[in-house]
Amino acid sequence: MIKQSNRCFVIATTLLLTTSTVIQARQARTVSGGVYTDAEARRGQQIYGERCAACHGPALQGQLAPPLTGAAFMSVWGSELLSALVSKIQKTMPANNPGTLTDQQATDLVALILQTGKSSPAAAPAAAIAPVASHPTYPPAANLGQLMRGILFPSSNMIFNVQTHDPGEKTGPKYEPPANAGFSWVDWGAGIYSGWELVDYAAVSIADSAPLLLTPGRRCENGRPVPVERADWVTFTTELVDAGKAAYKASQTRNQEAVSEVSNQLADACLHCHEVYRDKPGGTTADPSNKAARCF
Repeated sequence: MIKQSNRCFVIATTLLLTTSTVIQARQARTVSGGVYTDAEARRGQQIYGERCAACHGPALQGQLAPPLTGAAFMSVWGSELLSALVSKIQKTMPANNPGTLTDQQATDLVALILQTGKSSPAAAPAAAIAPVASHPTYPPAANLGQLMRGILFPSSNMIFNVQTHDPGEKTGPKYEPPANAGFSWVDWGAGIYSGWELVDYAAVSIADSAPLLLTPGRRCENGRPVPVERADWVTFTTELVDAGKAAYKASQTRNQEAVSEVSNQLADACLHCHEVYRDKPGGTTADPSNKAARCF
């Protein structure tokens, strides 16, 4: 009995250590150097057919949603940790019912993705496309104040709002426009997309629109040229881009605390620029915030 008990203990300990080693390996490995088992990939194949294939295609090639194999997929996920991909799938997929997959199901799907990626033949190089001799360029339509208030200010405040409001909370009934009143796109749009999706969109709006601050020829609200040639202005713009990307990555975790922490990075990016170019002392009754001295 003692020998049998010792043997069972050794087997259990070995299994525990093996499992622990695999988990640690996965936490440390990137998608391009993934760790998975055949059993996980087989389970992932069944889950994929039921929950994923309609959008990502029967062979993970992409359809309504992006491909989960090949160069396009690896350009985005190749250097990311496996744990990040598992979290992405578990928290945000499937798109029509996010958060309904378990951690194990998400892990099995990642195993399938990795297995498919290693067994798929290398994609043929894309045919060369002749470069366009010239493309249209457009002078900026908005001054700096309009650009801020139209895109960056509302988007930033959607990120800051996560500090006190959980985007995952259930909202009220779906918006129905009143029969005898005007239509509110704002209320209607908020009823179409989930709270977390709105945070996603705000974050990528910041990341992709921040470079517009460097558009040559843009003017400040007071008519001064935006100082696009100054090194500090470029630095402040880069900080804003990075903050938007960090906010999107945090939002994908569907964790309120994670986004709240990143909102500090966003606030700092805004503050650094405002301290130099916006917040000017010496206002007057007619111009209390001293807009006349901004962008200088």
